[in-house]
Amino acid sequence: MASLQRSYTVDEAKRKLEQYCAYQERCHAEVVQKLKDMKMIPQAIDIIVVHLIDNNFLNEERFAMSFARGKFRIKHWGRRRIVNELRSRNISIYNINKALKEIPDHEYAETFENLSAKEWEGSSENNILKRKKKVADYLLRKGFESDIVLDRVHFLARQ
Repeated sequence: MASLQRSYTVDEAKRKLEQYCAYQERCHAEVVQKLKDMKMIPQAIDIIVVHLIDNNFLNEERFAMSFARGKFRIKHWGRRRIVNELRSRNISIYNINKALKEIPDHEYAETFENLSAKEWEGSSENNILKRKKKVADYLLRKGFESDIVLDRVHFLARQ
């Protein structure tokens, strides 16, 4: 038996999406996808998105800044990964650049050094070249810039 999909009025969908956006910052793409999942028609989606923006439930600049801060502080992502993730969510270059300013340079450098040292010390690899590659690959996956990764790995190998 086919499951019945609940249908929503525009006002019901607005209230539901207000709660969805109030719970945590969302980007436009997430909101539009949520509305599509609710089987809303394109005209209704446009009306609801405009309502959410006008009432400050949906703010892409605020989303980008919050995203950058959170991913850096909690997951220890580098700038490149943050930029790529924001791009994949169709965030504008202006908002991406503004979001990157949320990460202080001294904090970025300190996090990078701590993360690289911890990974270097935690590696059980005895072959120095393999160890350098493993640590470099880890830091690159985290989204740190290749030039600082290579400099740091060479520095750690000399110690």
